Amino acid sequence: MTAPFAWALGTLLVLLAGTSLLDRHLRRACLTFIAFALSMALAWWWLAAPWLALAEALLGALMTGAALLHALGRAGDVPRLPARDDTPRHRDEAPAHWLAALAWLALTALAVGWLLGAEAQLPPEEASVSLVPAGLLVMALGLWAFARQRHLLRRLLAFNVLGSGVFLLLAGLGGPAIEVQGLILVGLVVALVGSVLGALLLRRLYALEGRVTLEKEPQAQPESEPGR
Repeated sequence: MTAPFAWALGTLLVLLAGTSLLDRHLRRACLTFIAFALSMALAWWWLAAPWLALAEALLGALMTGAALLHALGRAGDVPRLPARDDTPRHRDEAPAHWLAALAWLALTALAVGWLLGAEAQLPPEEASVSLVPAGLLVMALGLWAFARQRHLLRRLLAFNVLGSGVFLLLAGLGGPAIEVQGLILVGLVVALVGSVLGALLLRRLYALEGRVTLEKEPQAQPESEPGR
């Protein structure tokens, strides 16, 4: 991987991740995520991991993208979700969200420490320099979006983007080592299963209670009549 192409690919990944997480038009955000997953597959191909690129294209782009789009669609008597996320962002800092983010960072630090302790083979310098900053930025975007957004579909997007950032970081530090590729493949399977379950639960929640967040919206108090 040449240095200019590596930096361009890393920049593209960050831009696609940010666009997918910030776009309130849900279908367009899901389509942007599919483009992001395909760009991830290109990164694995250029890192001499063609089978991992194929797994990313099938599990990350095709199947995970289909699960996210399925959450928006209509099937049987389940109503279609609103095309746009109009839920307000968190006004308070929910401790549980930030604790989950810190736990994810701790797990990432453990994985990175294991890679460095095992003295995994590092990739060429230009690939390492480009993938590590891109992975950190993508992971930071995913953590921020997961902690701040309330719409469950957008949290699923943040969950997948966060995992992709960790994969990029591991690949940048560990290179084409078979142990690193195995960890990334397991992560892709876990992300797919989580996305499918999350999409099904979201559709069920919306069908039963008509909401797309875990928090119940406060009921508006009826205004008192004049003279009472």
